[in-house]
Formats: sequence, structure tokens, C-alpha cells
Amino acid sequence: MSEALRIERADDRVVATLDRPDVRNAIDQDMVDALHALCAELEAAPRTLILTGAGGVFAAGADIGQLRERTAEDARRGINTRVFARIGALPLPVIAALDGWALGGGAELAYAADLRIATPRLRIGNPETGLGIIAAAGATWRLPALVGHARAAEMLLTGRVLDADEALAWGLVSSLHEPEHLLGAAHVLADRIVANDPLATRHTKTALAAGDDPEAVLELQAELFDSPEKHRRMSAFLERRSR
Repeated sequence: MSEALRIERADDRVVATLDRPDVRNAIDQDMVDALHALCAELEAAPRTLILTGAGGVFAAGADIGQLRERTAEDARRGINTRVFARIGALPLPVIAALDGWALGGGAELAYAADLRIATPRLRIGNPETGLGIIAAAGATWRLPALVGHARAAEMLLTGRVLDADEALAWGLVSSLHEPEHLLGAAHVLADRIVANDPLATRHTKTALAAGDDPEAVLELQAELFDSPEKHRRMSAFLERRSR
């Protein structure tokens, strides 16, 4: 695994820390490769993923030195787009624990997560147009779904960077925690997730992605209705209630 991504593994979760503190955890090709390798691991053995950054920063963006040299063909390859899509499609939830800067590609990585929490030091946004490019790794479709079209348009067209209170008010993050408590708060969320039925959690994530397709959601529910785990959990609930 690349030194750019520090991995801590447990039976029910993985913590992945972006770790390039000398460049504020800018996302380079090595980190992209490491994220692909981690996705392959979690696709084969699903666990909840917590993404965070080292040194009081999530990720200040893509590595500008590499980005400057990329060509039209590189753009069509979707280097960051494809790895962020893979992260977003992982079977079990992804939690982004955000501190400090989450800009450009760093913001788009955060948007790919299912849950986002942050510290009061968060600064999140997409200043790509100021660099002569667009936010093409998910912001133009994920951000409107998160904050609404009008707010997404303001962020993307003006390059506005939100502070933590604005991100919370806009629903871009769900809670704020002091830096020393951020990872603990992420683990609390993970604890709540792993206490539930893994298949029901996976199907809930799939249903959220299905949008307004009730028939697809009903098929997921149908599978769960016949599952032994549903009967076990409901029987246990009824037994507890009858005591």
C-alpha cells in the first residue's frame, strides 16, 4: 500500500488516512492507486470505511503539479472521477471525517461518502474554475443532490468555499466535533452502522442510490423479508418487548 494512504483495519471497519502532510494531502496518482487497491479489498470483504486526513487537513485538492501536466486524453480517462465513483459504490457505508481544507478533488472525495462529519476548522468548496478547469470528479452531480441545485451552482460557478457552520447549515455535513473528538465521532457512527444487519445496510445504500425507483426498492425489501436474519432480529425484538 502506498505511503500516501495509511490504513488501519478491524473486523468490521477500515480507517484510511490521507497522509501527504507536506502538500496538505493533495491527491496524486499514488493516492489514487492506493484508493483503488483499498476499494478492491472492500469490494471483496465489505466493511464500513472511515476516510480522514492527517495533519489537520482532509485534502487540499488534486496535486496541482500533476494536474497541470495532464492532457485532454487524461481528462477522458477520469482519473479521480472513476476512483471516487468506486468509493461511492462500495457495498457498506463510507464516512468522511473532515478537518481543515477539503477543496477541489478533496471536496469531491468527501461528496462521494455516504456520511460527512467535520470540525469547526472545515473549509470546503470547489475553486476549479479559478484554475481554468471544472470540478469533473463528481461535484457537478453529487453536490446538487446534497445541497440543491441553486446552492451547488453558487459554489461551483463562484468558487465559494464554505466554512464549517455554513456546511452544517446547508446539510453538507451532519455534525461538527472538536478536532480531538472527530475520529471518535466517526467511530460512533460506524458502531451504529455495524450493529445493524449488514445485508439490510447494503440494501439501504442501494435503495438510496436508486432514487425514485420504488419497484427496485421493493425487490430489495422482498429479499430481506425472506432472510433468516430478519426473522431472528424481529423475534428477538418481540421477546424483549414481552418481558
